[in-house]
Amino acid sequence: MPDYVPGSTANLPSGAAERLRAMRGAGDHPAFFTSDLTVDEFLLVEQAGFQALGLVLGSSIYHVGFQWQKWNVSQELPVLTRAMYEARELAMTRMEEEADLLGADGVVGVRLVFKQYAMDEGVLEFQAIGTAIQHRDRKGSFRTKDNRPFTSDLSGQDLWKLVRAGYRPVSLSMGACVYHIAHLSFMQALKQAGRNQEMKVYTEATYAARELALERMQAEAVQRGGTGVVGARVEESNWGWGANAIEFFAVGTAVTRMDGAELRLLSDVQQVVTFNGAG
Repeated sequence: MPDYVPGSTANLPSGAAERLRAMRGAGDHPAFFTSDLTVDEFLLVEQAGFQALGLVLGSSIYHVGFQWQKWNVSQELPVLTRAMYEARELAMTRMEEEADLLGADGVVGVRLVFKQYAMDEGVLEFQAIGTAIQHRDRKGSFRTKDNRPFTSDLSGQDLWKLVRAGYRPVSLSMGACVYHIAHLSFMQALKQAGRNQEMKVYTEATYAARELALERMQAEAVQRGGTGVVGARVEESNWGWGANAIEFFAVGTAVTRMDGAELRLLSDVQQVVTFNGAG
């Protein structure tokens, strides 16, 4: 995992750092914000006590190395797992550094975007994009225990509901596992031809791979200070490694309850409803 130093611009282009500092405003130049939030999301983020500071982005173009795999053995491919995890973390760290320059408490609506490039085999771009926000009254209290801006893929509506219920987001937590699923031998394929039966080799391999991804997501959430994960999902991708090599990617937002002082400030907790009034 890349080192994170609050206030650092070491991983950012100089132009990005200058633009973000200018957005904070100074002297005769008022603050200026950008956001990819919808109007409804923007207004609910405001109602939750936050103000939008700016659209923030982190990017990493990564070459994924070669991993030898046995044709007839189900196994994790650790070289590929590390590559997919590290590339995402690089993008996330750069996005957090941009948020830090804006003085943000966190980033909401984080999207992870992936692209494959034809410039070379095994080259992928990972992007992390979201809107940096800051609480108007309790600046700094929503940052993580290691003084990072919180990150979350929650929508503006979900952030409003979460804060109203006395919780706060901690971190977008991720777990990755690239797994090679053993090919069936000729005799195994022949035995099941035309029959209804479970393909145990495939079931056991995909089950084990998903479990590893979920276990890593949960471990990261705990390490960042979360007491649970909301919006968790497991995605499956094949990046051109062949039909039997699959990445299982678990992701969700780690959350924790606010401390007692913050909960008293939210004593007007109401029934959670969506912005348009539907239950």
